[in-house]
Amino acid sequence: MAIWDDIIPPEDLKMFSKAKMGGKSSYGKKPAIIVVDMTYGFVDDAFPKGNSEMGWPAVHSVARLLEKGREIGAPIFYSKGAHARTATERGRWKSEKTFDIGSFDPKEYEIVPEIAPREDEVVVTKTFPSAFFGTSLASMLVFHNVDTVIVTGLVTSGCVRATVVDAFSYNFIVVVPEECVGDRGTVSHKVSLFDMHMKYADVAPLAEVIEYLNSNRG
Repeated sequence: MAIWDDIIPPEDLKMFSKAKMGGKSSYGKKPAIIVVDMTYGFVDDAFPKGNSEMGWPAVHSVARLLEKGREIGAPIFYSKGAHARTATERGRWKSEKTFDIGSFDPKEYEIVPEIAPREDEVVVTKTFPSAFFGTSLASMLVFHNVDTVIVTGLVTSGCVRATVVDAFSYNFIVVVPEECVGDRGTVSHKVSLFDMHMKYADVAPLAEVIEYLNSNRG
């Protein structure tokens, strides 16, 4: 049973089936892991955009994935936002609490320590949803000869989805471990996973993704 089965109506499923969407991809031989915006601002209820109910379980699952990824030597990349000093830097975000101008708590943009990057792991700072937009992430993935990206993080319907679509557009094979992503809303989370699985990525159980990483040792 898929996580979205209680959200997506049968008539919609029928149309996607008619279009032969949602099949399983063949994963590549050189995976990388992307950890999108796993900062206190999204993970924890203490912040306006945070959701502890989904955020902390995702942190624990990402920790398991990172342990395996590091064990096999997979390249690991992180993204996070930054405080905007001006309206120009803030852009046209609709949320009043996104990249506030003025006073802010620096902890909001801090990656939670349970999955903190190591010294040799890259953190790209971004302003807009995709970890690819305005960063050198694609070039760095090419440097490592990556063919498959495992996208994790927060939030499913926003920055995770945007990163998945861009990774797909760059012709990477995209995998989303279901337990390693979360959102501030259950419906947006499930619908976004469904939509990504139908068109851009394989949404798979974490255990399956770890098994895939095991098959890529050395």
